Amino acid sequence: MTRSLDIALIQTRTPATPEAAWAHVEPLVREAAARGARLILTPEGTNVLEQRRDRRAAVITDPDTDLVVGRLRTLARELGVWILIGSAIVRSGLEGDDRAANRAILVDDRGQVVVTYDKLHVFDVDLPNGETYRESSAVRPGDTAVVAETPWGRLGLTICYDIRFPHLYRALARAGAALIAVPAAFTVPTGEAHWETLLRARAIETGCFILAPAQGGPHEDGRRTWGHSTVVGPWGEIIARRDDDAPGVLLATLDLDAVDRARTAVPQLRHDRAFAGPA
Repeated sequence: MTRSLDIALIQTRTPATPEAAWAHVEPLVREAAARGARLILTPEGTNVLEQRRDRRAAVITDPDTDLVVGRLRTLARELGVWILIGSAIVRSGLEGDDRAANRAILVDDRGQVVVTYDKLHVFDVDLPNGETYRESSAVRPGDTAVVAETPWGRLGLTICYDIRFPHLYRALARAGAALIAVPAAFTVPTGEAHWETLLRARAIETGCFILAPAQGGPHEDGRRTWGHSTVVGPWGEIIARRDDDAPGVLLATLDLDAVDRARTAVPQLRHDRAFAGPA
């Protein structure tokens, strides 16, 4: 019998306050559960999307007291589903560092936090269209890769800009991940140029399912995100995709045995060789 998993990716246009963010995301999660999803994934910045540092500082709180995190935990228990909060922007709790953490939080169907992951790679770029981002000024990067046990196999956690660092994905796959989450708030220029290509490449390289819920559309802080939430299979095929930046739910059924088939056909995770560096 084929092992399968019904999932949902939540595409949001998260507002700039936790109260409004909760009102935005709750009905989408409820819809996903009502349509049969057992694992529901939300994007980066699910609890607040605000890049203006003073305004963000005024609304973020500790993860244990964050309004959206707490209510999503309660909702997971009520609906009997697992929820990956793709990330919540919360206080890092590190003494002497007032920057926030960009933290993924995996919640089980009892509402318990299974693991957390702080985004490793922060988005410090100067784009060709003149847009400039310095995420490191407001977000403290993490330092630990994370793979979580779930009823459907091991789930690797990444966030947005991490997608450009293939060695992280290979490490997650070699640690047993069959699924890798990529919650994101991609910019429009980079999303249009690179989003699907990067997602498919990471799936092909690892033989994993890549699950990428995204923010989409114009936000209150002036940014615009790409949307196009996508599910990629371990052979690199697109299983499901939204072709827009509107809030909504993307459903997919995963054939979990496809991971073994892909890795048997191309056993690249067993073929690493040590080599000397270039001169």
